[in-house]
Amino acid sequence: MKPFSVSERLKALRAASGLTQEAFSELAGMDYKTYQHIEAGRRPSVRLCTIEKICAAYRIELWQFFFPTLPDKK
Repeated sequence: MKPFSVSERLKALRAASGLTQEAFSELAGMDYKTYQHIEAGRRPSVRLCTIEKICAAYRIELWQFFFPTLPDKK
């Protein structure tokens, strides 16, 4: 089994939502460059509060972010 990757999960969630990085970062209330660095894997660690912002923007629970399959669209 492949190890969990925050950047890979973000890419998959954003692709499933059909949003650009810029549109999503605005929706999540995040700086565009910060989001870009996280999704590209240039940030070695990501704070839990940042992942919670991302989950809120996608309208998913925190556990769903780390679950092996993508959550259903609501």
